[in-house]
Amino acid sequence: MNGSDNKKMVSFQPCSDFVAAAALTLSNMQSYYHHYGVDWDARQIEAMTRDLVNLDILADGQVVGVMRLSFDETSCMVRDLQVDPRQQNKGIGAQALSEAKRLAQAQNLQRLQLRVFTISPAARLYQRFGFTLSHRDERFDYMELSLTV
Repeated sequence: MNGSDNKKMVSFQPCSDFVAAAALTLSNMQSYYHHYGVDWDARQIEAMTRDLVNLDILADGQVVGVMRLSFDETSCMVRDLQVDPRQQNKGIGAQALSEAKRLAQAQNLQRLQLRVFTISPAARLYQRFGFTLSHRDERFDYMELSLTV
């Protein structure tokens, strides 16, 4: 990797600080929660996410985000993907999605799924990655990526 390359060296580890991860989610999502009248706090987020597969996203060895996944018999659901705003638009989100895809394929699952607020610009990342819209409601776009050939 040369010095002009904007991509960061990204790795993943089990979440080491659930409180910090919840605070990042609340910070990144606050404008959407406000828009839709959702009243969440960091403690609620932390409690709701503890039973998921929580992975710290590290760029150049520093925690810059969190990805939360859940699995069933056929699918991996990307429940949350948060990157520190100072580290966004550097390919970290796409690399996190690649890791989610790798984990799902390792379990021979058929699809990767997620939901995103309809007003979120993150939907463009998901579309570029290959996710397609499966359905929509008043708040969310539900998207999926087929993992079968």
